[in-house]
Amino acid sequence: MFFLIAGVQPKTKILDAHPRRCPRCGLHQVVRQRIDHYASLFFIPLLRVKKGEPFDFCQRCRQAVDNADGRSMPLRTADRATCPQCGAALDAGFAYCPHCGCRRR
Repeated sequence: MFFLIAGVQPKTKILDAHPRRCPRCGLHQVVRQRIDHYASLFFIPLLRVKKGEPFDFCQRCRQAVDNADGRSMPLRTADRATCPQCGAALDAGFAYCPHCGCRRR
């Protein structure tokens, strides 16, 4: 008896590997990528069935970023705080310092 294992599986393709700054965490971990769907045979992707839409994805936050133009979002001066280690000005929503990488408390 022979079982044929075939199906459609997603595959993530990185379009722009130059990391950009994430507006959520402040680290340079945002890459441009898309998810394509491929017809596969025995778990080997053979033919692209559906081409996905490109989006920005932060590898640190593990979430899509609302930054369609690829530039980092400007920081508001009213929401600024300082890093406890290097003293650089930070956005209040940052979990990490983009200058030294220190975690905020």
